[in-house]
Amino acid sequence: MILDIGCGLNKFPGSIGLDRNVNTNADVVADLDRFHLPFCDNSFREIRATHVLEHVADVVRTMEEIHRLLIPGGYAVITTPHYTDFSSFCDPTHRWHLNSFSLRYFGEDNGGYGYYSAVRFREISTHVKLLAFWRYLGFEFLVNASRPFRRFWEFYLCYLVRGKVIEWKLEAVKSRNGPESSSTLQRQNLGRSGLRRP
Repeated sequence: MILDIGCGLNKFPGSIGLDRNVNTNADVVADLDRFHLPFCDNSFREIRATHVLEHVADVVRTMEEIHRLLIPGGYAVITTPHYTDFSSFCDPTHRWHLNSFSLRYFGEDNGGYGYYSAVRFREISTHVKLLAFWRYLGFEFLVNASRPFRRFWEFYLCYLVRGKVIEWKLEAVKSRNGPESSSTLQRQNLGRSGLRRP
């Protein structure tokens, strides 16, 4: 089964649509900022979140909920504006402004910040779309040709050669015996809440 989180009016074909707005094509009305969503653990082989992550109250907790709902080896397809795009800051409901490395904290290449969450995803692909002018000149191909060049672009060039949209495809890494224990996630959440650990 496929879950389309924040489906709006353009629900992904063949999916179960979830949105907090009743005036959408949602099959299930629920608020992504209120956990847990009304589904059992390991319910979906694919979860899609198109222009959703920039709106949520807590990115880390949202990723943990997506991980909970995916079967082991299931995929999350997440699309969000690149932070250098006009639309990222134009929309007053956007809380987060992300770049193409923002979700690495959930993978092996977490830069030493893997302690934010116990859940893990394996990056299948990351694709950055650029503004049309730069795409036509071939820069989009270069940015996506290699991870090192994409990192160079993010560090030095992205305010000139501006991004438009980022799309991640991530595989849920979890035990076939079940998801991480709730006590592990609770410990992680206590750490983020500002409480001092012993």
